[in-house]
Amino acid sequence: MITIVRTNSDNIDFIELVKSLDAFLTIADGDDHDFYDQYNNIDVLNHVVIAYKDKQPLGCGAIKKYDNESIEIKRMFVNPESRGLGIATKILEELEIWTKELGYKKCILETGKVLKNAQKLYQNNGYKLRSNYEPYKNVLTSVCFEKQI
Repeated sequence: MITIVRTNSDNIDFIELVKSLDAFLTIADGDDHDFYDQYNNIDVLNHVVIAYKDKQPLGCGAIKKYDNESIEIKRMFVNPESRGLGIATKILEELEIWTKELGYKKCILETGKVLKNAQKLYQNNGYKLRSNYEPYKNVLTSVCFEKQI
C-alpha cells in the first residue's frame, strides 16, 4: 500500500529523493541546467509530500506560494523503478488537496519540453497548457501548465 506523508524540506527522505531528481535533471536539462537549478532551492519549501511503500520513499513533490491565488508545484519526482504505478498522480492529488486547504485557487507548474512523460502526467490530471510565467516567460525549453482547484 502506498502512503502519502506531509512534511517539509528538512525531511531526509525528501533530500535524498531531490538528489536523485537533480542527477536526472542535470542530464535532461543539458546546457540549460544551471538556469533551472537556481529556481529549485528546497530550503524555501514548507509543504512537501513523500510517497512511501513499506517505509521506502518512492517519490515526492512540493508546493510553494507563487502569488495570492496560485501555488507552484515543485520538485515532482518518482524513482525510476517505481514509475507506472500511479504514484505521481497520488502525490499530485495530495498537493492539490493541500493547496485548497491553504486557500489557493490554482496550481501552476513548469516542466521541460523534453520531459514528455511529465507533460503527459500533468495533462492526464487535468492541467492545461498556459503561457510561460516568470521566471520562465521567454525560456524556449520550458512549458507551463495550470489547473483551477
